[in-house]
Amino acid sequence: MEVVIQPNADIATDLVAQVIANELRANPRLVIGLATGRTMESVYARLVQLHRKEGLDFSACHTFNLDEYVGLPGSHRNSYRHYMNHNLFLNVNVDLRNTHLPNGAAPDIDAECERYEKLIAQCGGIDLQLLGIGLAGHLGFNEPVSSLHSRTRIKVLSPVTRSQNEPLFTTPDEMPRRAITMGVGTILEARRCLLLATGEDKAEIVARAIEGPVTSMISATALQFHPHCTVVLDEAAASRLQEADYYRWIFENEPQWQSCFNESNASGLNGSPVNSKRRKRVITPV
Repeated sequence: MEVVIQPNADIATDLVAQVIANELRANPRLVIGLATGRTMESVYARLVQLHRKEGLDFSACHTFNLDEYVGLPGSHRNSYRHYMNHNLFLNVNVDLRNTHLPNGAAPDIDAECERYEKLIAQCGGIDLQLLGIGLAGHLGFNEPVSSLHSRTRIKVLSPVTRSQNEPLFTTPDEMPRRAITMGVGTILEARRCLLLATGEDKAEIVARAIEGPVTSMISATALQFHPHCTVVLDEAAASRLQEADYYRWIFENEPQWQSCFNESNASGLNGSPVNSKRRKRVITPV
């Protein structure tokens, strides 16, 4: 696992967007796993900016989202299909036929989960999986006690997740109590994982996910097993990491991220220069 700590949320988000852009330029047929939530809105806004300013090309890529609410059709304003269309898909040149989400309104949800797994396999698997982390430590909707070998399936949403997401609905009762989610095992099969977390409210769960023991109670701890996982944090989200100084020292002495910062500055994604002494990276054994 490699951990990159950035001075603030804007710079952390810029870096994540640049990593995705670089992967897409290197492989126009990239299969990208996508996440939703407030944190990801800024990532998608930057990708749209790169598309408009630099012609970042999405025309040949495929996308697979982590999850969808059970019972919501894609036309519902709180569905993740609607979220993705609004924040990314309709603002770039992606072929909508190549954008995939679980169908939360499918008549047979179990069959839909099997179909989704097969579709990922038919596309050759996910090359780059973008991730956030919930306050319960979940990836996707892999709530506490999710098997670390789990596949796409239905999960009942925890009270913590419900309280986090209910404000997005007009009334709390509108929020579904179940969701379809990629399993932890499905996520771990991605060739590269890229997790973004910002804000002080994520600091405790980030520290437990990165530096704590691997446990099914916090599905994000499974990323410690992934051979190519990058975690990008702002200072607030990293504030409870015990080895932060060591992480900073390693990052300052490994300059391979320099190109990403140069490209971010050239693209105008962030107007503030990044002090090299504030760039941080760590490679930790898993």
